[in-house]
Amino acid sequence: MAQLPRRIFYLLLFCLWCPLAAISQECKPYTGWGIEANPFIGKVIKHTAKFHLPIPERSSGIDVNFVSKRYGKHLWEQRRRFPQLGLGITYTNYGIDSVYGRCIGLYPNITMNLISLKKLEWTMRIGDGIGYVTQFYSRHPITDTINNAIGSHINDYFSFNTDIRYHINDHWDVQAGVSFTHISDASYHQPNLGVNLLGEHIGIRYFPVGRSPKCIMRELPKLKNRWLVEGRFGMAFTQSDAPYGPLFPVYMGSLYTSKRWISKNKAFAGIDYSYHTGIYAFLRNNEVLPGEEAKNSYKSALFIGNEFLLGRVGVMLQIGFYLKQAALKQDIYYQKIGANYYLLQKEKGPIKELFLTGLLKTHKSIAELAEFGVGMGF
Repeated sequence: MAQLPRRIFYLLLFCLWCPLAAISQECKPYTGWGIEANPFIGKVIKHTAKFHLPIPERSSGIDVNFVSKRYGKHLWEQRRRFPQLGLGITYTNYGIDSVYGRCIGLYPNITMNLISLKKLEWTMRIGDGIGYVTQFYSRHPITDTINNAIGSHINDYFSFNTDIRYHINDHWDVQAGVSFTHISDASYHQPNLGVNLLGEHIGIRYFPVGRSPKCIMRELPKLKNRWLVEGRFGMAFTQSDAPYGPLFPVYMGSLYTSKRWISKNKAFAGIDYSYHTGIYAFLRNNEVLPGEEAKNSYKSALFIGNEFLLGRVGVMLQIGFYLKQAALKQDIYYQKIGANYYLLQKEKGPIKELFLTGLLKTHKSIAELAEFGVGMGF
C-alpha cells in the first residue's frame, strides 16, 4: 500500500508530460521559416515605341526569398488561409551591361495558395520594394544617352511570380513557374520608361525545422460589411521631361466610399484630383494657352478598386478613368498599386480609420509618379 501514492505520482507525471511533449513536437521554434532560391532566365519587353534600347538576347539572374509561414497569431492570417510572408533579394543581369547595367532588388512579399493538394501547390507571390541599378542615363561624368529607360540608381522594384510547387518532404520543396518584374523611378528622375522583364524559373525551398507550423484555429468574429466615406491626401515629385531638369510637386486628393466584404476586403469607388505644377510651368514657359495655364494643369478621374486587408496593412489595386486630362495628355485610364498602413482601426467612433499611404501610379506599364500621403475613414 505504501507504493500506491508513488505509483499515482508517476501516473500523474506521465499524464502531464505526454501533452507537453506533444506540444513541444508540434510547436518547435522556427517551424515554417525557410529559404528558397529561384534561378531565372527571361526577356526584356519593349512596352512602348519610345523604348529605344537594344533588346538583349537573354536576361538572367537569381531570386532568393526568406519566408515565414503564418500560423494564425493574428486574425487576418486565418482569414487569408495562412499565407507566407517573405523578404526577397534578387540579382538581375539584363544581358547588355554597357546599356542596362545590373539590378539588385530588396522587396517584402506575400505568397498565397491558389490551389493546395497534399503534395502539390499552385501559388501566387506579389512584392514591391527598392532596386539599385548600376547603369542609367547620364550626360556626365560618363556620357550614356542610350539608356532612355532608367534615370537614376534608385528605383521602385515590383515582382510578380506564380509557381507550381511539389513537396518532397517536410523540409524540401521544388518549384517551377513564371515571373514578371518592373523597375522605374516613378518620374522622380527622367528618363523613366522603366524596364519590364518576363521570365521563367526553377527553384528549391528548404525549411530547416519543418514546413508546417501548428495553425491556431478559432471562431472568427464576423465583421460588418460597413460603408465608409474616406479621404486621401497625397503628394509626389516629378522631373521635367528633360533629363536633369527641375523637380515639380504634384498635389493629389481623393474622395471615395468603401464597403468591407467577407471581413477581409474593401471595395471602393470615388474621384481622384491632381494638380501638376510641372505642367503649369511648361505651359507658362512655352506660352501655351496663355491665361489658362492653371485650369489645364489638373486632372480629375473616376476610379474603382479593391483593398486586400492584412491586419494593419492594406494592399491596394485601383483603376481610374479620366474625366478631364491636363494639357499634356496620356492614356484615358491609369492604374495605382500600393499599400496603406493603418495607424487607427476602430469599429465605432467618428473617425474609424487613419492611415499612411504609398501608391505607384502607372499608365499601362509606364510609371507616372509615386504618391505618398495620409488618409481617413469616417
